[in-house]
Amino acid sequence: MSAQTVAPDFWNDSDHAQLVTQELASLQEEIGRVRELAQETAVSLELAQEPGVGADKDFQKELYDKERELRNKVEELEFFVLFSGPFDEQGAICSLSAGAGGTDAQDWAEMLERMLLRYCERRGFKTRMLERQAGQEAGIKSSTFQILGRYAYGWLKSEAGVHRLVRISPFDAEAMRHTSFALVDMIPDLGALANIEVPSEDIRIDVFRSSGHGGQSVNTTDSAVRIVHIPTNIIVTCQNERSQQQNKATALAILKSRLAQRQEQEREKKERTIRGAVQSAAWGSQIRSYVLHPYKLVKDHRTGVETSNVDAALAGDLDEFSRAFIKWRIQQ
Repeated sequence: MSAQTVAPDFWNDSDHAQLVTQELASLQEEIGRVRELAQETAVSLELAQEPGVGADKDFQKELYDKERELRNKVEELEFFVLFSGPFDEQGAICSLSAGAGGTDAQDWAEMLERMLLRYCERRGFKTRMLERQAGQEAGIKSSTFQILGRYAYGWLKSEAGVHRLVRISPFDAEAMRHTSFALVDMIPDLGALANIEVPSEDIRIDVFRSSGHGGQSVNTTDSAVRIVHIPTNIIVTCQNERSQQQNKATALAILKSRLAQRQEQEREKKERTIRGAVQSAAWGSQIRSYVLHPYKLVKDHRTGVETSNVDAALAGDLDEFSRAFIKWRIQQ
């Protein structure tokens, strides 16, 4: 792969070149982690074999802590074997939308957006906002952002579905308990890898003036683009790029990713039918509940994983939920 990057015609196809360089950087990072782990293990073994180690309790404790740290790193590397899905290595595109619950639901959607962005930051993924529509009083009606990084979709596909919040509403003068819902849609970002042909007669393209923040001309021209895929009624909107052409290209790439994911889901559904399985993917089902009153609890209804540390979860500490979902998904 390194040899490809020095070829004279490598950058003739910029999209392909960018994908190759990103994958190469990710592979080099993984190789570096493995080499670092091997070196740390070798040093620890040498220290453990030194004379007098058994009599030094402080040194024993240091070695024990180091062994536990190395074991966690090995488990982290071994976990990547579980990313067996066809799109798990890809980046992701996350779309959020407020559901039932009015202003509370819009505020909840913004809380989820912040939670997922912080989780991406913890995992070292870069994010890029593509579309964001603010709520009338608070929160957001919807937002779409791109997540860049290897295995981003593998880690974040656990978040797709309906998230439920139970709390004392900060927007209710009587301080009543409210239940709000928000939908998270997570798809793999396939980019140029999405080998999907979309006939021009199958789509309708609308342009309109962007309502979000942006650079020069973003809010003064009809630069925002909405693409409707007529056969499936899939709607994709992009408005954060500087030009209509950029927004159109981004929206079309997202549409192809959605169609590719739809094909994969239909294939999985057929395979489950052949195997006699009764379960099927159910979009819009309640996957997780976040209760802030009268007690504190976050519970995933698919895996059964739960925690009372709601603040940590909302701050992006979702590793336990992601890992449990990946193992649960393999068993389905």
